[in-house]
Amino acid sequence: MTINDNKIIFGHSPDADDAFMFYAMEKKIVEIPGYSVAHHMEDIESLNVLAETGKLPVTAISAARYPDVANHYRIMSCGSSIGRNYGPMVVSVDPMTEADLEGKTVAVPGRFTTSWLLFQIFGPKNCTPLFVDFDDVGPAVTEGRADVGILLHEGQILYEKLGFHGIMSLGEKWYEATGLPIPLGVDLVSRHIGDELAQVIADASFASINYARANEDDALEYALGFGRGIDPADGKKFVRMYVNEDTVDMGQEGRSALEKLFSMAVERGVLAELPELDIIQAN
Repeated sequence: MTINDNKIIFGHSPDADDAFMFYAMEKKIVEIPGYSVAHHMEDIESLNVLAETGKLPVTAISAARYPDVANHYRIMSCGSSIGRNYGPMVVSVDPMTEADLEGKTVAVPGRFTTSWLLFQIFGPKNCTPLFVDFDDVGPAVTEGRADVGILLHEGQILYEKLGFHGIMSLGEKWYEATGLPIPLGVDLVSRHIGDELAQVIADASFASINYARANEDDALEYALGFGRGIDPADGKKFVRMYVNEDTVDMGQEGRSALEKLFSMAVERGVLAELPELDIIQAN
């Protein structure tokens, strides 16, 4: 991984919460001295796949993907998508109970997503995954290609408006089992750029998130341009859900939550061994 033309590329999703966090950088209110900032925007599963190459200096990924890419990246203490008692939602067209999930085909927004890992921890073992693009989960369920689907992002708060019935909130299941916040996504910085620059990037990310939260109206106006048509009230709710105090600094609870996620995955036989957490503290 190299940085060309003194340009640092940040990989992130084209979603309102990520746009909100990068508002201050995009407007050059927060800068990285000596470097310009560019963006590589793809859905989270595409970023999960790309992270295996180590090409991006900075990238968001699903927390579940970290064990596979830890050789290339360290976790930043800021920028994480962490929920408290909410998270991905398992939905269907017709009303269903959790017991009805046995043997069902599940539309999953990516093999490496934390949502799939959580389903493997809390759902029945005999379900069949149908891995589809993020925006194809809903259609896969409504068209009958899958019995149920796992909705992320805005879908987890808008599923009823979209005509779905909620079966299981993976965020609630997690909280009931652990009492911890749910670590869905993390922001990474490359091991290959040197500790000094990695720290500068982490600190700039920290400053950008804090600025957006302190200037919410302006940052939201910018961010909702990335909201896929979501109305402003729902957009504000969504951004506040996933750009919160835990995003500013995951703290010890966030670290404990990551350790718990991976240990439960090992216990369930989904993950072979526990990864070593390497977290760079932003200031």
